[in-house]
Amino acid sequence: MYIVEVTINQPEPGIFMNPEQVRHVDEAITSRHSVRAFLSTPVDPKLIRDILSVASHAPSGTNTQPWKVYVVYSQKRDALVEAVCQAQIESSQHPELAAQYKETFAYYPSTWISPFIDRRRENGWGLYGLLGIQKGEKEKMAEQQLRNFKLFDAPVGLFFTVNKIMGIGSKMDISMMIQNVMVAAKARGLDTCPQAAWNHFHPLVLEILGAAEDEELVCAVALGYADPEALVNTFITPREPVENFAVFLD
Repeated sequence: MYIVEVTINQPEPGIFMNPEQVRHVDEAITSRHSVRAFLSTPVDPKLIRDILSVASHAPSGTNTQPWKVYVVYSQKRDALVEAVCQAQIESSQHPELAAQYKETFAYYPSTWISPFIDRRRENGWGLYGLLGIQKGEKEKMAEQQLRNFKLFDAPVGLFFTVNKIMGIGSKMDISMMIQNVMVAAKARGLDTCPQAAWNHFHPLVLEILGAAEDEELVCAVALGYADPEALVNTFITPREPVENFAVFLD
């Protein structure tokens, strides 16, 4: 009997890594942030199609690809902004009207705990502080809130819906697709701002979009070219170090 020893050379760490590719991908991810002031510069529809085509490679459970995207611009964008801004103003002036504008699913918890509430407060007051909005200045706060429904002046709004029959996992699938959209947009010189605020006005939004009755609004994303002169775009939220959220088990 002959014993043959076979030596398998283990690849060195990073041998399959393309440093240039890593740099470009990492830069697109880490440079993305929520932009809250856009230029009126139009976005080429072909560019949007390219972004959505790339983003559609997001994973989804059993390849269901549950996302549907409405690309809203020009006259339709203006009509949607006008209608929802008016609804927001009326509901803030007449609280009894707010009952008709409720989210279809709870984005935030009913009860907050640390460290999440601490980060939320830091985010909110950090933004308001930058804009010179002090506690108790309700009119200024309302004005800033209304900016959400103006898409922060972005020329394009992307509205993501899902069929109501789908489960919570489909929202996870769509979330990954939305992240792809934002990263692909950033790689092409565009900026974004994901917005859950629109969900409160989902009946009005879906009606204007012409969506089917079996569709549910998941999220909106403002898309366009960032205004480089806007102070609000200097607001960048911090990220926790890996040690604070990852557990390595050997």
